[in-house]
Amino acid sequence: MATMGRRERLRTETTAEIKSVALELMATGGPGAITLRAIARRIGMTPNALYGYFATRDDLVTALIDDVYTSLADAVDVPVQAADLDTGARIRAWAYALRTWALANPEGFRLIYGDAVPGYQPPEGGAAPQAELRFCTGLLALAAAAWPHAEHLYVDSDFHWSDFDPGLLDQVRPAFPDLPPAVVALTLRIWGHLHGLISLEVHGHLHARTTRLDKLYDDDVTQLLRSLNLERHPAARGGTDSR
Repeated sequence: MATMGRRERLRTETTAEIKSVALELMATGGPGAITLRAIARRIGMTPNALYGYFATRDDLVTALIDDVYTSLADAVDVPVQAADLDTGARIRAWAYALRTWALANPEGFRLIYGDAVPGYQPPEGGAAPQAELRFCTGLLALAAAAWPHAEHLYVDSDFHWSDFDPGLLDQVRPAFPDLPPAVVALTLRIWGHLHGLISLEVHGHLHARTTRLDKLYDDDVTQLLRSLNLERHPAARGGTDSR
């Protein structure tokens, strides 16, 4: 394995520091606080020197989103690939992985799911297309596995491929060519169901209402699994305690 040279190592360390400071600024001042000038001031660089790492603020934001989304995709990919667990247990594990990651990375969660960075223009194809695809297809795989158990519960659902974004379908349909459009709707429903409580928790809206956020989330996941007609898997339980 080639050894990283001193100059390359310094550049890598400085790039990581720039990204870390950007997330800190966002945490204290919101998405609009991410500016190259503010970051340069914080780490003791001139703005011109910072441009050697990121030519524009949008380049930095894109790099941040790609890093964050990749980290999230890595976290939730583990339960998707867990062949030793049944479908209900894998969905429960995915749900816990999502919450655990969000609580450990609140600024990153806000960056990809919160208020947009003012004036930010993502590159064509999005800021993190590969990570987003992994996230979407992973959750779709879980919904597809749940569908044989839950299909009879959704007989009144009337979805068509035209109900969904063509870009989304271009991403997910090649991986699951035989699934009906109702499974895409189910995938979005599962995501929205779990995302809601996590978002309220990350933004601090639930802490004054309950001391057992972990218990609330665990029960919510159980109700989700019941709505999918999936058996509960006690061995897979064990949510993350709220701080």
